[in-house]
Amino acid sequence: MELSYQAIKTAHQAREADEMRTEARRRNLLVLIHHHLTEEGYVATANALDLESNFALRRFEVCDNMDLDTVLMEYESYYLIKFQKYPKSLPYTELMITGNYVFWVFLQGQITDHRGLIQDGSKMVSNEILTNGVSCLDPAERLLKPTGALGGMNSEMRDLATVISQDIYLHNPNVRWDDIIGLEAAKRLVKEAVVYPIKYPQLFTGILSPWKGLLLYGPPGTGKTMLAKAVATECHTTFFNISASSIVSKWRGDSEKLVRVLFELARFHAPSTIFLDELDSVMGQRGSGPGGEHEGSRRMKTELLVQMDGLSRSDDLVFVLAASNLPWELDHAMLRRLEKRILVGMPSEPARKAMIAHWLPPLSNTGGVDLSTDLDYDKLAEETEGYSGSDIKLVCKEAAMRPVRKIFDALENHQEGNANMLAIRLETVTTADFLEVIAHTKPSARTLTEKYCAWEQEYESV
Repeated sequence: MELSYQAIKTAHQAREADEMRTEARRRNLLVLIHHHLTEEGYVATANALDLESNFALRRFEVCDNMDLDTVLMEYESYYLIKFQKYPKSLPYTELMITGNYVFWVFLQGQITDHRGLIQDGSKMVSNEILTNGVSCLDPAERLLKPTGALGGMNSEMRDLATVISQDIYLHNPNVRWDDIIGLEAAKRLVKEAVVYPIKYPQLFTGILSPWKGLLLYGPPGTGKTMLAKAVATECHTTFFNISASSIVSKWRGDSEKLVRVLFELARFHAPSTIFLDELDSVMGQRGSGPGGEHEGSRRMKTELLVQMDGLSRSDDLVFVLAASNLPWELDHAMLRRLEKRILVGMPSEPARKAMIAHWLPPLSNTGGVDLSTDLDYDKLAEETEGYSGSDIKLVCKEAAMRPVRKIFDALENHQEGNANMLAIRLETVTTADFLEVIAHTKPSARTLTEKYCAWEQEYESV
């Protein structure tokens, strides 16, 4: 009987020791997670964990040789030695959107309960997800560092950093280099400034340091913004899409603070690309306005010039890409800081032919209806001289609408349940249709070509 009592006592002590080890392991995990969040700058999340755990995690300190990174690396090494392969830490997931809720669904069939309201769908999910409802996340998606890790900022500057962070491209514009017809010089210089310095850093030192600023100027609709979208898609950098509304504030002193925070965030998230669209709206020539220029506008422009000047004196991988339709209105100090200035002119004849063939191929399917064309692409390319890329797209769209308009009456007069209704069949778009559309659709910027060429001869830098 005494032996039985001893066995029961031993089993009880063993169970208590096991429970204590389990509790200590859970506590240590919380301490490691809290330490990792704090070190990585997720300050608000760390505070929420400390509050929710009700465990006063801040009173514990993690040893120098112990953190979550070390634990994960040790586990990966053990797994590699045992199974000759690395473990898969994150399984592929799908994102389902229903109404105002988002659901994460594991492909194995397990559904987690992580759900929340979508505050800003345009910033958080891609257009493909919004269109199709379900899409796989890109496992190579760039993870942005939290703004809490920014040093030397007070609460006001952190609030401004949060505002600027909303202009970071979190979704993929899905525009490739090959999608842009022509613009070879612009694509080459952008690759020299953004792509190659990241891939081959040993080549870009000293006098070969990468370009810090590039200006794309030319008539509207020639592909300047599309080139910026290709940079956001292909270059794998943090892309800031900045317009006048991003850095202009009605509050005194906030505009220059926003500019400063923008460049500090770009250095923090480096390698980064800052795209300034319609640059002439924020960097016109100082003092050129009627009645003089407002003091706040001058301070904002000066801060932007100072920050760009700082880029040229540093090794930070931060690149400024600017676009303007009115380059002659830009401040000369800004032109000096934009080292490369490229004219994005009207498309050449081969480019126009490729554009027409892209938008109106011999056979295409639009929403389940086949659209066929019989076009003389060479002749149409000659007839569209002086048309920009957006003008050509507009002409192609109008030409494709001509056969569609002819079936509207039949569709409107069709009664539901009529089994005798024939299937929809569109007429073929011919060269004559296209030429008739050209006769009634004039180019938007043909008269400005000479003005751009004259400015190019004076300020070109390629």
